[in-house]
Amino acid sequence: MPSRKVLAGLAAGALAIAAALIWFVLRAPSDPPEGFARTNGRIEAERVDIATKFPGRLKSVLVKEGDLVKAGQVLAQLDTAELEAQLKEAEASKVQAEQQLAQAVALVAQRDSELRLATLQLERSLSLVSKGVTSQEIVDQRESAKRTAEAAVNSANAEVAVAKAAIEAAAARINRLAVDIDDSSLKAPRNGRVEYRLALPGEVLAAGGRVLTVLDLTDVYMTVFFPTNEAGRLRIGSEARVIFDAAPQYVVPATVTFVASEAQFTPKYVETKIEREKLMFRVKLSLPAEILAAHENVVKTGVPGVGYVKLSEDAVWPKRLSVTLPQ
Repeated sequence: MPSRKVLAGLAAGALAIAAALIWFVLRAPSDPPEGFARTNGRIEAERVDIATKFPGRLKSVLVKEGDLVKAGQVLAQLDTAELEAQLKEAEASKVQAEQQLAQAVALVAQRDSELRLATLQLERSLSLVSKGVTSQEIVDQRESAKRTAEAAVNSANAEVAVAKAAIEAAAARINRLAVDIDDSSLKAPRNGRVEYRLALPGEVLAAGGRVLTVLDLTDVYMTVFFPTNEAGRLRIGSEARVIFDAAPQYVVPATVTFVASEAQFTPKYVETKIEREKLMFRVKLSLPAEILAAHENVVKTGVPGVGYVKLSEDAVWPKRLSVTLPQ
């Protein structure tokens, strides 16, 4: 058995270690510091579904899961053979309507000439009938011929209007088909990363059929939860800091951009103070766009970490939470 001196030495050593630990705890900075709040969370990004506008067969998918894409980049292509055939038909209809318009315009010129002649003949007949050289019957015939010529002019002008309308209708159909063909190229609405591929070439998709899911790397945030007493002191636009578990050496700046208006984890309506203290509110800590753009190759969703928020405007960030970013 160990001697009493050995036991006494061990006890003294244990007391020294305990005293050192107590001193370290008392001297160590509090986490979180006064005027700040701390909680765990994970990184998320807005998801954008790349979907079809109308039914069609998927011709090709031009990207893979994990690929970075730029706004406007073509990601997938639908088969447009039928649309292109309809476009050619519409273009032919427009050409035909333009020819009909040319014919109608020529006919209007002819009818105008006939009307002028009928008008002159009527005027001469009226002059002669007043001198007793011609009969009233001739005058009546000339008046009838003029009315007929006027009706022919009106009919020819109507044909011009019909031809113009046909041209406009054909042009509108051409524009619509051109838009449909362009919409058959499924493009990225913004910069991001392909998360999932949901359809394969050859599949026939309904309108709104999803082909890809893209993460918007310009809208990345950490989702965290705070209790009532802390969430109630948060302000939209308050400063925040994020430290990732995978890279604890870096401190990333963030901003409070959302505080839920309804609590979670407990009943919606509570009456006692104890229950109200259990309420948790969802908060979004958004990362700056310029930092995301500079490090888009390493931005990932689902990464856990710690979020710090400033509760008091007068609070000063401690040195250990100063912003430090990878080069």
